[in-house]
Amino acid sequence: MQSSGMEHLDVNTLNKAGQLRPGNSGGWQWTREGKQVASISTRATSQHLILSYRLRPDETDWQDITQQIPIAWVSCPYGGQRPYFLCPSFINGRYCGRRVRKLYLGRGYFLCRHCQNAAYASQSETRLDRARRRADKRRMALGSDPGHESFVRKPKGMHHSTFERHLDFIRAADYCFDLEFIETVRRRFAWIDPHNPL
Repeated sequence: MQSSGMEHLDVNTLNKAGQLRPGNSGGWQWTREGKQVASISTRATSQHLILSYRLRPDETDWQDITQQIPIAWVSCPYGGQRPYFLCPSFINGRYCGRRVRKLYLGRGYFLCRHCQNAAYASQSETRLDRARRRADKRRMALGSDPGHESFVRKPKGMHHSTFERHLDFIRAADYCFDLEFIETVRRRFAWIDPHNPL
C-alpha cells in the first residue's frame, strides 16, 4: 500500500488553519477533482485533537468513530513551538507513540505510516522511474517542463557555471534513464532472434 493514495492529516496544515487551537471545533474535508470525498469533525484540547467521522467498511452499516490523537508541542531553537502528532496505535499490545507530521487513514483509524504498513511512492519505483523523476525534478526547478524532450533555458540571474552543473546532472540522469530503458527493452524482448527479423 502506498501512502500517496491514502487520506491523511498533516499536523502543520491543521495548525496553520487554526484547527489545533485549544477549544477550537471545526472540520476537515478531502476533495478529488473538486468533489468532496470525505470529511471529519475536529475538536482541539491543549494536548489532543479529537476526530469524529463515519466509515462504511465493505459496504456494511455505517460506523461512528471518535479518535483521540495526542499532540506534542516541541520548542524550536529560535523560539515558538512546532506541533507533532503522536501515533495513537496499539498493535499487539504495544503503544506506538511515534512523533510524526502525518497520520494516514487505513483500517478505520488515523495512524502513522509505519503502523499502516504504507510505503512512500519512491520506495516502489523502478530504477527507470527513479532516473526519470530525478531529471524531471531538476528540469522543473529550473522552470522547464518535465520530459526528456523539453528544452531547459538558463534562469535569469543564474551563473553559467551553476547552470552547467544543473545541465550536467540532467544529462547524467537522462543517460541513466536511457541505459535503463534499453536494458528493460532488451530483457523484455530477449526471446526475439536478432538474426531472424519478423
